[in-house]
Amino acid sequence: MNVFRPSEETVEIVKQAIDLKVRLGKLRGVWLQEGIANKEAAELARKYGLMVVMDKCIMVEHRKMWG
Repeated sequence: MNVFRPSEETVEIVKQAIDLKVRLGKLRGVWLQEGIANKEAAELARKYGLMVVMDKCIMVEHRKMWG
């Protein structure tokens, strides 16, 4: 799940992600885009087995890996 919402909204978004994982079993992680970080949300996601990336831009990270 790719998140482009303010940090203070991420706990509720992670709760929704956990619900999707429980119901569908397919969600593997939560990516909080550059400038977005929330320790509580990250801890909650990890508790339910979700990978967490915070404060990173997917495009920037992709370019670092594959040019």
